[in-house]
Amino acid sequence: MNPKSILITGGAGFIGSEFVRQVFAKGNYSKIFVLDKLTYASDLRRIEKELKDKNVELLEFDVNQTDKYLSVLPECVEVVHFAAESHVDRSIAEGFPFLNTNIIGTYKLLETVRIHSTARTLLVSTDEVYGSIENLEANEAFNLDPSSIYSASKASADIIGIANYKTHNQDLVISRCCNNYGPFQNSEKFIPLAIENLISGKNVPVYGDGLNVREWIHISDHVSALLLILNLGKPGSIYNIGTSDRYSNIELLRLILSEMQLDESRIEYVKDRLGHDKRYALNSSKILRELDWKPKIDFKSGIAETVRWHVDNYANMRGK
Repeated sequence: MNPKSILITGGAGFIGSEFVRQVFAKGNYSKIFVLDKLTYASDLRRIEKELKDKNVELLEFDVNQTDKYLSVLPECVEVVHFAAESHVDRSIAEGFPFLNTNIIGTYKLLETVRIHSTARTLLVSTDEVYGSIENLEANEAFNLDPSSIYSASKASADIIGIANYKTHNQDLVISRCCNNYGPFQNSEKFIPLAIENLISGKNVPVYGDGLNVREWIHISDHVSALLLILNLGKPGSIYNIGTSDRYSNIELLRLILSEMQLDESRIEYVKDRLGHDKRYALNSSKILRELDWKPKIDFKSGIAETVRWHVDNYANMRGK
């Protein structure tokens, strides 16, 4: 094994922690640096096992605090950037933290990496930058049409990354993934919120008529795609990561209710979210064509496994 290190920002978050778990299991790095400022959305229990290893080091800093982590960059051959404010409802209530972390933080990270290392950088983005897709599928050349401060901040970060590639020939790639689900997800997100409300005897709030459509991917499939993009993606390229598993919110909730053997009396329709995108749909043919990636986990099986995980871990994970 050639000694090499990697920096993972937001590595105690939901998706970042799965990335930490997978790269640690593969054993390809002599050092894994996990940068995370440990907000409400972070949870070190997600990477408890990995942090016990001497080759995994936690750097408890904001991504904007570049002076705190620039010393590790010269030994890193890769940087994977998950760190972000990511909840749409929070961005509607208060947008500035999203601008500060997702835009300014991304630019500071990219510039610090560019100046102090030769590391390849993967910017982990979202399908929400394309906005609501009424009938078509968004490919990587699709117009950006964000509807919230969250998605606008992520679109801005993508554009900054592309500009750095064009201006400085910085070695970077961008991924845009559909909605994730799986173990350890924060309870503010729709699937864990629904499951935990049902476990605790509460109803599940559903925005509007419940017909808003999202495309879903298991977190482990997402990370498997990220690893391929990091290793084989063309510099300056964008890769959509999708599954074509598209369900309306009410269809998804009915699937969860059925899995938990509950009826629709537990559904509570509430006032719709401001600027609520109606439908997300990704064209992911590029990653299949160029990197030979496709998802492995069947959605209904993945949901069943996720329900079981939350039922088994509800008491320990409450509040996260």
